[in-house]
Amino acid sequence: MTPAPAANPCLNICRLDVAGKYCQGCGRTPLEIGTWDRMTEAWRAEVLAELPARQPWRRAQAASAP
Repeated sequence: MTPAPAANPCLNICRLDVAGKYCQGCGRTPLEIGTWDRMTEAWRAEVLAELPARQPWRRAQAASAP
């Protein structure tokens, strides 16, 4: 059985951070956003694993949630 493809993390909040490095919505780089549909599943999994470290504000929101 083939595993399901990794879901696209896009949140439709498409703007880059001040440094122009990461999307403020999903945390991906412009390259990752542009190539998502052509990425291997391994590459997608790697990107998804890196997203929490790229989005410290999400960690803070999760920690303060009831």
